[in-house]
Amino acid sequence: MALYITGDTHGRFDRVYALQDKVGLYEGDVLIILGDVGINYYGNKKDYNLKKELSKLPIELFCIKGNHENYAGNIKSYKLVDYKGGKAWIEKEFPNLVFAKDGEIYEFEVNGEKRTAIVIGGAYSVDKYYRLAYGMRWFKDEQPSEETKRFVEEQLEKVNWEVDYVLSHTAPLRYQPREWFLPMIDQDTVDTSTEEWLDEIYTKIKCRKWYCGHYHGEKVIDNMVFMYESINLLR
Repeated sequence: MALYITGDTHGRFDRVYALQDKVGLYEGDVLIILGDVGINYYGNKKDYNLKKELSKLPIELFCIKGNHENYAGNIKSYKLVDYKGGKAWIEKEFPNLVFAKDGEIYEFEVNGEKRTAIVIGGAYSVDKYYRLAYGMRWFKDEQPSEETKRFVEEQLEKVNWEVDYVLSHTAPLRYQPREWFLPMIDQDTVDTSTEEWLDEIYTKIKCRKWYCGHYHGEKVIDNMVFMYESINLLR
């Protein structure tokens, strides 16, 4: 079994098919997508057709909530089921498309060993007002609620604030990649409350690696790994 990880896909899965052609993908393999997956964005037949196509893949897609998609827990066709030691949202018709529940701690197999990972999805959309102005979809619960934040912290308390991996969409405030910020966005208008909260989490947690997407760039600083279009084996 191989465990892969990648950044935002926004409904485009060319990199997944390219990996399949290059190395082969097999039943039991899992690909973690760090938010903005693009599978539950439109809320119509377009989403369904994409899911139907992805259901032909032999692997599981383990999807984290981003800020450009509806949360699976808001969609009636999804049911909360047991998954790798935690709970996850799955549609009966597409069982290989798994949507993580924020705050759950999952157990993955990495190099024959069990590794734990907590999921913390969501972020603020800097394009919020553009999307609203042009009739594009925006989701009011794109950031973690206070209830979700409490659940995350309660889960971490149970494991003494120690996991192998953090899988989030955005990054703690101290690691925000300001060099990637869009020049047309007035940063004074951006809500950084999620990043500020993640900063508090970062000061308490012990983990091997913290993986995030969201920023459409790739770099590693300390144990913080920013991912976008590359697909790597989780180590």
